[in-house]
Amino acid sequence: MLTSKNFSNNLKGSMQTFPFWHLLLSLVFILSSSLLSAQEPRTLTIEQLQQSGLQANGLVRAARSQVNIAESGVVSAGALPNPEVTFMTGPDSRRLPESLTGPAANQRQITVSQPIENPFLRSARIGSAEANVDARQANLDQVNANLAAQLRVRAYELLLRQEQALMETNIHDLMKEIQRRIKVSVEVGETARFELIRADTEVLSAASRMEAAKLNAERARVVLIQLTAGALPNDFEIAASLNDPVSFPPLEELRQTIPNINPDILRLKAEQDRASLRIDQEKASVLPSVNLLYSNYQDAQFASNTAGVNLEIPLFYRRRGEIDSAIFDSARIKETLNYRRFEISQQLEAAWQAMEIAQRRVEMFEGGIVTEARLALSIAQTAYRLGERGFIEVLDTQRVLRGVLAELLQARFELQSAAAEIDRLRAHYPKEQILE
Repeated sequence: MLTSKNFSNNLKGSMQTFPFWHLLLSLVFILSSSLLSAQEPRTLTIEQLQQSGLQANGLVRAARSQVNIAESGVVSAGALPNPEVTFMTGPDSRRLPESLTGPAANQRQITVSQPIENPFLRSARIGSAEANVDARQANLDQVNANLAAQLRVRAYELLLRQEQALMETNIHDLMKEIQRRIKVSVEVGETARFELIRADTEVLSAASRMEAAKLNAERARVVLIQLTAGALPNDFEIAASLNDPVSFPPLEELRQTIPNINPDILRLKAEQDRASLRIDQEKASVLPSVNLLYSNYQDAQFASNTAGVNLEIPLFYRRRGEIDSAIFDSARIKETLNYRRFEISQQLEAAWQAMEIAQRRVEMFEGGIVTEARLALSIAQTAYRLGERGFIEVLDTQRVLRGVLAELLQARFELQSAAAEIDRLRAHYPKEQILE
């Protein structure tokens, strides 16, 4: 029997147990949160970054849905026409006396109509639907290639902005150190205060450039997250460098292969095939269409079965407008295809030239200009510490080095951008990793 004393003891024990479990769960939550926050940032290669974007981007999914819709259209185009069944019933009404006609009764009639499809029309319709699938698939490849190239360019842009931010940070630290030395010299009376004012100005300018460079790096990160539809964590890192090597087949080989593999050209070819089949489809529609008929009739005295054929003969209108429209549409696609072939060939030439120019610029800067600029800054700093040169010489050599490094980083980025454009034209992206 539960007494008031036992109830009080049980309640007291429960109150003592509850805080213990509450404290234990809180500790587990805090530890798990600490472990999650202590995890290193996710590092992705360029290929992994492209795959994340191709899987998550809504435009790619929409293009993939268009392929599914086109495949459903092939099923619809190959479907056989359904028969039509008509059922009619009703009472007979006498016009003569009942002694002559007998009692009134009901009558009923069942009619079945089965269209017989023109085989030429059916073949052209199925072929047009299959060509539409090829066109939608080529469009999907084009969307994938465009997005993959854009992701690659934006990834290297993020690396460029990070390198620029690091460069501006180093310059800011250098200016801070020079400012500190000038301040000491001013305090002991070796240097005029005007030099300190100039150094303060240069430090503020360097700090402004450093903050702007860091903000540009964050902006480039946000653009990548946007292109991947939020599939990337905010603290992701890229396992790549602006110094990544760039290699392609010879230009002559690319000139021969790209017209056969470029998705936009393949899409226009499929659309041209579809337009040609549409012409055949419209011409086949001029042939008479056939319906097989069967009818069963019953009344009080008679039962009859009849069969026949229903022909629809295009005597007055022979689909001249539809045929001309299909012909003009085919000519339009053909002209567009020819222009796109020329345009893509010119885009390849321009991208190849841009890649070679960027490569030469990188070799020129790495071949001695950067080394000479760094050596000049080192000599100016040493001379400044020895009192042989003034602060102006250090600033001039520092600005020269900053300009040279900025141009080197820009040349490396332009090299990677040109490589991404060539990959886009030849639809080179991690196709085997995409989850369809």
